Amino acid sequence: MDIQLPDIDGIETLARLRGDERTASIPVVALTAYAMSGDRQRLLAAGFDGYLDKPIDVVRFPAEVRVLLERAQLQEAT
Repeated sequence: MDIQLPDIDGIETLARLRGDERTASIPVVALTAYAMSGDRQRLLAAGFDGYLDKPIDVVRFPAEVRVLLERAQLQEAT
């Protein structure tokens, strides 16, 4: 999920997803082009399951998403 959305930021959107039992367990990765020092830690602490910054490497992107999804599945299983 992009952090800089037009009407609502990604953190608020994530909070709404986590607050709804129908969407609470969907893995969500933070994606931002405006990476600042400490953003990774801040966004992971906000509840994102992973963090990627733009520009994404289109060759590596599928593997990065796969790793994040596998990690989320392992966490869900425990």
